[in-house]
Amino acid sequence: MTILHEDDCIVVVEKTGGFLAVPGRGPDKQDCVVSRVRERYPGCIEQPAVHRLDMDTSGVMVLALDAAAHRELSRQFENREPEKEYVAILEGRLEGRGGTISLPFRLDVDNRPIQIHDPVHGKTGVTHWENLGAEGGRTRVRFRPVTGRTHQLRVHAAHPLGLGCPIAGDPFYGSGAGPGRLMLHASLLAFHHPGTGRRVRFVSPPPF
Repeated sequence: MTILHEDDCIVVVEKTGGFLAVPGRGPDKQDCVVSRVRERYPGCIEQPAVHRLDMDTSGVMVLALDAAAHRELSRQFENREPEKEYVAILEGRLEGRGGTISLPFRLDVDNRPIQIHDPVHGKTGVTHWENLGAEGGRTRVRFRPVTGRTHQLRVHAAHPLGLGCPIAGDPFYGSGAGPGRLMLHASLLAFHHPGTGRRVRFVSPPPF
């Protein structure tokens, strides 16, 4: 975990792939972004996270250090105000320059944490995507998610009604073979600073 920005009310970090954003169940899953932020900032609120990244996803996260900042950032995320971009490498050659995926899905309660397409009971996730070019037998893409559902980009990439090309290294929705990590990185996060109201923008180049 790398600190990108810190001030009196927020801290912005670059999370490493394979590292938890928030604590999991059990003593072996307590080391995470949240626990390290609380250790670094003794006056930090108990739950500073206002959004999450999957454990296998790397990239930019913002956390609140006080209750007022947490309320304001939570409001922004709930109202879909922050700008978010991800870069991913997909298995296979993707046709088309870009577009929008709108796909309803839900948790598979018999196979957690897998998400499955469900046009009846699922909640719709929306993602804009842009083809950044082929790299051998794979394709680099930029995702701009509108909604923030669990595994949204992974499902939208892999499902035949989405792009039909799983994210490379995805053990849930793809083969899991190859690079040794999920090739998905949160490369940009922009929001209004909860203390000043100014629009701030943080960028993290993908490590692949």
